[in-house]
Amino acid sequence: MEIMNFYEKSLNTLELPAVLKLLSDEAVTVSAKEAAAMLQPSDNASEVRHRLEETSAAKTMMVVRGSPSLSGIKDVRPSINRADLGGALNTRELLDIARVLQCSRLVKGYLADDTVGKTCIDHLFHALRANRFLEEKISSSITGEDEISDSASPELANLRRKIRATGARVRDSLQKIISSPSYAKVLQEPIITMRSDRFVVPVKAECKGAIPGLVHDMSASGATLFIEPMAAVKANNELRELAAKEKAEIERILAELSADCAEHGDDISSDFVLLTQLDLIFAKAKLSYKLNCQAPELREKGVILRKARHPLLDPAKAVPISLELGEDFDTLVITGPNTGGKTVTLKTIGLLSLMAQCGLHIPADDGSGVPVFRHILADIGDEQSIEQNLSTFSAHMTNIVNILKECDDSSLLLFDELGAGTDPTEGAALAIAIIEHARSLGAVIAATTHYSELKVYATTEQGVQNASCEFDVETLRPTYKLLVGIPGKSNAFAISGRLGLDSRIIEDAGKRVGTQNASFEATIEKLEQTRLLLERDRDEAARKLREAEENAKKAAFLRAELAVRLEKADEKSRKEAERIISEARRAAEETFSELDEMRRRANEQEEAQAVNEARSELRRKLNESSEKLKPHRQEIPGEEKKSSRAVRVGDVVEIISIGMKAEVIEANPDGTLSLRSGMMTARAKQSEVFLLEGAQSKPKRKVYSTGTAVRTAAVAPEIDLRGMESLEAVATAEMYIDSAVMAKLKSVTIIHGKGTGALRAAVQQMLKHNKSVKSFRLGRYGEGETGVTVVELK
Repeated sequence: MEIMNFYEKSLNTLELPAVLKLLSDEAVTVSAKEAAAMLQPSDNASEVRHRLEETSAAKTMMVVRGSPSLSGIKDVRPSINRADLGGALNTRELLDIARVLQCSRLVKGYLADDTVGKTCIDHLFHALRANRFLEEKISSSITGEDEISDSASPELANLRRKIRATGARVRDSLQKIISSPSYAKVLQEPIITMRSDRFVVPVKAECKGAIPGLVHDMSASGATLFIEPMAAVKANNELRELAAKEKAEIERILAELSADCAEHGDDISSDFVLLTQLDLIFAKAKLSYKLNCQAPELREKGVILRKARHPLLDPAKAVPISLELGEDFDTLVITGPNTGGKTVTLKTIGLLSLMAQCGLHIPADDGSGVPVFRHILADIGDEQSIEQNLSTFSAHMTNIVNILKECDDSSLLLFDELGAGTDPTEGAALAIAIIEHARSLGAVIAATTHYSELKVYATTEQGVQNASCEFDVETLRPTYKLLVGIPGKSNAFAISGRLGLDSRIIEDAGKRVGTQNASFEATIEKLEQTRLLLERDRDEAARKLREAEENAKKAAFLRAELAVRLEKADEKSRKEAERIISEARRAAEETFSELDEMRRRANEQEEAQAVNEARSELRRKLNESSEKLKPHRQEIPGEEKKSSRAVRVGDVVEIISIGMKAEVIEANPDGTLSLRSGMMTARAKQSEVFLLEGAQSKPKRKVYSTGTAVRTAAVAPEIDLRGMESLEAVATAEMYIDSAVMAKLKSVTIIHGKGTGALRAAVQQMLKHNKSVKSFRLGRYGEGETGVTVVELK
């Protein structure tokens, strides 16, 4: 259409202004809002790439630092120009300039930390010329839109001090008049007021001669005259003079501030432009977050959309589309029922391409990409007009003529219902001819149609692809899914039946459809059924593949974790073994040294006891070291130990709860086992012990017929009874004392623990009646305190 550029008309048809309105709403400053509304797509690939990189950089910055503070900025360039010509700016204009300077300083500090790293918009921040001196000079001089601060200049502060003092003198003199009893009947009211910027008092008209002075005003009724008494005339005159000087000083201050702004005018104007530019860039980033957008890839040719959504549709309801156009095939013919989503698909392709060329991210998944088109031209919608004498067909054809005039090898053409509005046969032939002409010019084309001839054309022609909007034949409702590679049915009969058309009419219409066309529609229906089955199988295969990949990832993770654990355990065991061996060697050397020393110093009896104790201590330490060096079975958490067979008398078992080895000495009738470990005996259930395969019980000690034990038998200087019951502990302690006496020990320690004190009481009760005990006491600090009893033997 010649009235307006058809490219601009296509932008409106594809609803780009509506998206730019959303962008404008995200901007903060008025100037950025205006710039957003006037944003135009660029056909320069380098510029488009730079715009998209700017949006991505701002989006990344917002994640780390939030948005920069840009509120309250106004266009101060006209004020700067007027100041540059020598004009004096008012307080409002100067405050606006101070706000721009403040924003420049704050935004410049936005990059204080280098968390994000270098980006393509850093230079915009670094280019800001913040002038804190001028900013603070204006802010400190002007405290409000109509108020100049006393601190603006020493002269202004002095004048205002004099004004306050003079005003006080005037009020004092007038206060004496209104407070005087002699003037009470003369005054209309005992108040001080102002007329023509001079202090006056209200006097009754009939008493005007009672107070000499100047009449400045009269009330509407004429009953009151506002008189300036002669006593106040001089002071009022002085006030007028001071007020005139104050006004002149304020004008001088404003002129000085205006001159300062003019001196730095270029920097201030530059800062305003940069702040507006940054506001627009960050508005794009905010819109990207709001619409859940991604940065598209700029391609040499071909549109690729992955789960793309129209930005103006409700995201919760919009059905995403995926397609490729312009690479393997340059033309996409979309068919399907009315209200099935064909037109929305066309608009989505065009609008997302325009958004990318404006530097906006697009509402689509990663992997989406668009080329940079010189023209994006669309004929969408019915534009019939009675005023212009245009029918539907004429309106469409007028648009198509304009499109073909501007079309070239870098154009995206979008045709809605191509060839509609005229005889179907002629319309279909015309549509194919238009597409072929546009293809010959190198354009990328997407068109919607209901004509079967175009479906056949797309099926047979190289470089042309069918697509359809899915229709659910069971619910007779469109699903709005785009299916590339399969032509669609218009489903006119099914929809008409759903809307209530008589079935006989539909049956009759079916009979009147041409045989060839009916056969083609049947083929399409079979293809659709096959597609649904293949799609179902594909989804199932994809689900199983995802499960297999997840399982493989878990298995790989577990293998890696196990390998790390085994390596750490091996290293830890090796170091622990080295440490234990080292400690054992050191303990043995220390003990043997002590033995040698004790042999040199002790008498025979003391020496025997000391040697016995030392020998026992050495054997205990070596046994501990040896026990630690034995390989331990690494238990798996949650694993329960089970014996390989029933435990019998003579077996060696491990008491699971405390990890101690013991020999089975008796199997009791109640199913429990009597166990012996060293001098201790205990009872346990079969489930509480674990059979140690291959372990053998120690051979029983030989007992001489005389009943006398070997006197050199090694007895430890202490015994630990903790964990035993009182009866068992007492019996064990008695046996231990007998052994200690035979080993010629003079002093032993019984460890019974603190606990409730029951075990300690039972042991000490036994010691009172034991003939071998000379005395006993509780342990001292460092010996175990109340947890042990030290026994002196006879």
